[in-house]
Amino acid sequence: MVLPIELIGTVSPQAHPREAPDEHPTWAADRVSARSGPYDRGMRELFDDEHEAFRESFASFVGKEIVPDYLEWEAAGIAPHELYAKAGGCGFVGMSIPEEFGGGGSDDFRFNQVVGEELAYAGIGGAGLGLTLHNDITTPYFLDVCNDEQHQRWLPGIAGGELVTAIAMTEPGTGSDLAGIASTAIRDGDVYVLNGSKTFITNGINADLVIVAAKTDPSERHAGLSLLVVERGMEGFERGRNLDKIGMHSQDTAELFFTDVHVPLANLLGDEGKGFTYLTANLAQERLSIAITGVATARTALGWTVDHVRDRTAFGSSIGSFQNSKFVLAEVKTEVDVAQAYVDQCVLRLNSGTLTPADAAQAKLWCTELQNRVVDRCLQLFGGYGYMTEYPIARAYADSRVTPIYGGTSEVMKTIIAKSLGL
Repeated sequence: MVLPIELIGTVSPQAHPREAPDEHPTWAADRVSARSGPYDRGMRELFDDEHEAFRESFASFVGKEIVPDYLEWEAAGIAPHELYAKAGGCGFVGMSIPEEFGGGGSDDFRFNQVVGEELAYAGIGGAGLGLTLHNDITTPYFLDVCNDEQHQRWLPGIAGGELVTAIAMTEPGTGSDLAGIASTAIRDGDVYVLNGSKTFITNGINADLVIVAAKTDPSERHAGLSLLVVERGMEGFERGRNLDKIGMHSQDTAELFFTDVHVPLANLLGDEGKGFTYLTANLAQERLSIAITGVATARTALGWTVDHVRDRTAFGSSIGSFQNSKFVLAEVKTEVDVAQAYVDQCVLRLNSGTLTPADAAQAKLWCTELQNRVVDRCLQLFGGYGYMTEYPIARAYADSRVTPIYGGTSEVMKTIIAKSLGL
């Protein structure tokens, strides 16, 4: 793994948010909290010195390139396209892409885990999701399913962040049921004619390459599904509005429309009719990525809240001195640490090729529900301030609600887990 050594230790993420007014020294109206205290390995034995150097470097990047402008991106509803190129230039996207194509040359998912954690520790929700999707969810398709010509054509731009990626599965009438996809891609000579629409597509506005799931054989269900790469500027490919969401505001989520888009045969990923197989093969990593962010967000909320209850007073005492506060935070601390241990084991299983769909489903189910439960309980301890969107805990509350929905709902996760029990 090639590390951007020039960044290590040069920027402190804590230094960039503007100072809070005196009456609220911890939480300012215009402050994005960076890491809540220094990263602490605790009982974790997952990372070696190379991972920790990468962590320090990426934390510096977040503090320098994301934190100062994050609230402006939240208000705009999108992070700038050039953020990906900046991250790519420093080695923070495409870590798993071979070095010959400009990537990091490491298939060790712990580097991806570090990226997800540090974004959460800095309170970066929406913009962070765009980066983790590019790294964790779409890049595997370009690595594992593309042929040599496609590798040469796309991987350098993906590794450098010049080509932002997205994947388009969800349709207005189809959520978790991939076999029910209605978009069609009918072969006509040397092209596929693509028609249909997609919705809730992460990176939908910024994306230069969109992996589109469509039926090449509409008479089939799973066996009729194929994956095509639609490129920015193809005639008939239009982007709808940037959807107005409860949270994740700086992450562009769009509707995509395809009207007689002529997609070259050279943009077919893998074999025709194998799309469902490719999608399901990558879902475990996608769900683990979501779980990593979930538990990291819960840990961050805990840190923010411990700081707050120490400083905030009521009835002549700090809120942290009340038994209720102590018990709530003790429970949160325990739940987060236990969840972390399971997630870390899942990362090692992913690296060794032994992570099962049920393992990943358990991680996503537990960690996203934990994320929502913890952020809610922590927000309560902030009182009225927790309801103010200038406070990171309020933004985390809004951002967290979608996590038990995307990547497969909690109900779908339970179905997968039950199936592993033979039920």
